[in-house]
Amino acid sequence: MDLFGPTSVRSLNHKTYCLVITDDFSRFSWVFFLRTKDETSAILKDFIRQIENQLNQKVKTIRCDNGTEFKNKDVIEFCGSKGIKREYSNARTPQQNGVAERKNRTLIEAARTMLADSFLPNTFWAEAVSTACYVLNRVLVTKPHNKTPYKLLTGKIPIISYIRPFGCHVTILNTIDHLGKFARKSDEGFLVGYSLQSKAFRVYNLETKRVEENLHITFLENKPNVAGKGPTWLFDLDYLTDSMNYHPVRSENQANIHAGQQEANHHAGTKDIIDAGDSEEEDIQQILNKMIQKYLHLKIFIKILLMVSLLLHLMMMRVQWLTSLTLVK
Repeated sequence: MDLFGPTSVRSLNHKTYCLVITDDFSRFSWVFFLRTKDETSAILKDFIRQIENQLNQKVKTIRCDNGTEFKNKDVIEFCGSKGIKREYSNARTPQQNGVAERKNRTLIEAARTMLADSFLPNTFWAEAVSTACYVLNRVLVTKPHNKTPYKLLTGKIPIISYIRPFGCHVTILNTIDHLGKFARKSDEGFLVGYSLQSKAFRVYNLETKRVEENLHITFLENKPNVAGKGPTWLFDLDYLTDSMNYHPVRSENQANIHAGQQEANHHAGTKDIIDAGDSEEEDIQQILNKMIQKYLHLKIFIKILLMVSLLLHLMMMRVQWLTSLTLVK
């Protein structure tokens, strides 16, 4: 498990952190969104109780980093009472928690792509991450079992025929308000996810400005998405993903880059030696010129101080002489 955040933009529910929990065997993942890190302990304890009851299995080990959200008194006492082993990665060694770190990066990259394709503002980042996790659990094939995480965890084959593009235009049947015979019965909105508690879609209603769960919707997949209106930071994906500790992957192979650099250095070796000698002489000359300038400035400053001290001394002598004349008179 791992926690990323705080994000530079709050979600629609004012969340800034995301807790990602991954099963080591099936690679099935769960995501939870938090306002502060203090909520991690309560969410983790509730999740362990629920997963043990639903799957009729015991949690054996927890692997995470050394963050205080995981390494605190509440979590340690709870794991001790359950007999759960705790494994922490060393400081600045994310490789020891590689499954969680890779899952975080996969979810962030998927959410970034979904937001860019749908032209939705960054406030929908939590819905994008949740949808990416939901879909990957049902379509991603894990090795060496060659089965989806959903199949490995539940033993059932997932149904994916109802999955639609994220941010797709929809019309939502209004089943809440009491409508007249000639009143409009549908609202416009966007698809932002799938419900985990019921067989329904999560849609953003443009009339109520809220995320609703509704099954009576019509998809308008042929209707193109239009770039939204608002401040620039609200659609700046780099501004959002930078706060998630996300670093983009270069398309070039790192090994090829190093090989190319070594080959170029080998061919240009002789020229580099000659240029290095010239550059060293230039650097020494520049250093000497700077030292001479500093010396001259210091010499002028000392002369000015001596002249000022001499003038002060003469003024004091004149004052004493005038004082003595006054006393004589």
